[in-house]
Amino acid sequence: MISTKRFGEELKKLGFDFYSGVPCSFLKNLINYTTNHCNYLAATNEGEAVAVAAGAFLAGKKPVVLMQNSGLTNAVSPLVSLNYLFRLPVLGFVSLRGEPGIPDEPQHQLMGRITTQMLDLVEIQWEYLSTDFDEVKKQLLQAYSCIESNQPFFFVVKKDTFEKEQLTDSQKRLSKNMFKSERTKADQVPKRFETLRLINSLKDVKTVQLTTTGITGRELYEIEDVSNNLYMVGSMGCVSSLGLGLALTKKDKDVVVIEGDGALLMRMGNLATNGYYGPPNMLHILLDNNMHESTGGQSTVSYNINFVDIAAACGYTKSIYVHNLVELESHIKDWKREKNLTFLYLKIAKGSIEGLGRPKMKPHEVKERLKVFLDG
Repeated sequence: MISTKRFGEELKKLGFDFYSGVPCSFLKNLINYTTNHCNYLAATNEGEAVAVAAGAFLAGKKPVVLMQNSGLTNAVSPLVSLNYLFRLPVLGFVSLRGEPGIPDEPQHQLMGRITTQMLDLVEIQWEYLSTDFDEVKKQLLQAYSCIESNQPFFFVVKKDTFEKEQLTDSQKRLSKNMFKSERTKADQVPKRFETLRLINSLKDVKTVQLTTTGITGRELYEIEDVSNNLYMVGSMGCVSSLGLGLALTKKDKDVVVIEGDGALLMRMGNLATNGYYGPPNMLHILLDNNMHESTGGQSTVSYNINFVDIAAACGYTKSIYVHNLVELESHIKDWKREKNLTFLYLKIAKGSIEGLGRPKMKPHEVKERLKVFLDG
């Protein structure tokens, strides 16, 4: 075994100071250490943890994700369509449950055989984490070099690698909804394009705008392509997690997350994490047209969902049903003035503008441009 405390201190020396993940018994001592002595964000799933870490990287952090190997399957979407495309590196620790020849639960048998194959397939450099501390320090330097080159690096962690670390900080937080407003009149149902044009007109010199994948980002790009915009192109459902990681670590910026119903439904657990950590500088706007418009207009199940109630129950300080663009403008201005985690829900019309183009810049170029803005 290696000393968990010494290992954590080595990570700190190299600048790794932001952690997110989902527990695993093989990693519990490292998770306990980061909870006790570092900035650890408990995610509802592994893909969310990866996206949160990506947001922290945008803000200048060197993030770390921790997960069981079964959760690696959940993390694949952001790893291949967010981190890879935008060149957002992350240091990962994935346990090796189901290691061949080691007795384990039946659900780990297949994953134990294919864990390292999966890392190879998604083009992530990896090593088995050594239990010799001198070798560990060399491995960490290798991982650091990868991160500095905008490449992810994962350690595969076998059973009984880390010495015992008792959890002393249970990280209990109480987040409470302070204001909720439901639907009280007819919806205006504006078009997405005019809605985005209004949102964009209200930004200022410290506003970052993150849009969900598909038509939403493409329409915002058509309205105005500026350095404080990031247009998701994949990793569906991860935009608010990216925003969370950014908002928590770049508190001098206002983070506006613009999402669609299909994307939010895909990773609705994100609402719980957002509400729990509650960054006041984050505004979450949901534009609901009851369909997956970017893929041909297939219906979502959002007809049956009260998103305002769900966001309120998850601890968003404000959760508001917005009936029209006049109200939308008023509530955005309120958020900019009052600063509290706010969820705004607006029904929008189906359809998009004719001849809609796509961003001309490559995703990693958009990321680099945004990092310059964030550092300014």
